[in-house]
Amino acid sequence: MKILVSVKRVIDYNAKVRVKADNSDVDLANVKMALNPFCEIAVEEAIRLKEAGVASEVVVVSIGPKTVQEQLRTALALGADRAIQIDTEQMPEPLNVAKLLAKVVEAEQPGLVILGKQSIDSDNNQTGQMLAALTGRPQGTFASAVKVEGDKAVVTREVDGGLRTVELALPAIVTTDLRLNEPRYAKLPDIMKAKKKPLEVKTPTDLGVELKQHIELLKVEAPAARQAGIKVDSVDALVDKLKNEAKVI
Repeated sequence: MKILVSVKRVIDYNAKVRVKADNSDVDLANVKMALNPFCEIAVEEAIRLKEAGVASEVVVVSIGPKTVQEQLRTALALGADRAIQIDTEQMPEPLNVAKLLAKVVEAEQPGLVILGKQSIDSDNNQTGQMLAALTGRPQGTFASAVKVEGDKAVVTREVDGGLRTVELALPAIVTTDLRLNEPRYAKLPDIMKAKKKPLEVKTPTDLGVELKQHIELLKVEAPAARQAGIKVDSVDALVDKLKNEAKVI
């Protein structure tokens, strides 16, 4: 079975995010970029399935300019077999991403597609669900456990009330949650080997997809600074402040 994993280049979660002076977007100048953490989990799960003998090949795909090849090479160093870059100057919105991935799925015919449930930059949590709809494949979102049994995938999902286990007929779409696994670190020899692994570059035109804008970014603002806490002398004073100042009770 072939597994396709979609990955995204985002600001490193340890880096401090800055907003541009004109509030038009986030400032990416001189900022460390990395694999989206949920995408790392998706790559790790695919590699574990390959190591377990469930999958024969792991293919990673990313959408964006040439700079995304850095993250694709990282995924190759972690254990993926080959990579595909869909070359676009700007990162398209979720629906366009899903349309591009649907064309890759059509061409590659993977038995399982694994995506991070969301990216930490836009936090939309939409692409996996849209991809399932476009490809007509069953989906298991927010996965905290994945087992492949014959022609079925058993996915344990994180839901508000606890855990829910669903059985999906393969081929299927799975999106990963934080508790699914702990991603490994790439070893230096594997990083060197990744430079020689195949990386194919395609364009939206090659895939027959016209990128249309449905969402307009109006403004980006930094979150308000948190106010310092205060100490109170009694329970009565605490209740008074919660009721009259914070107005939460």
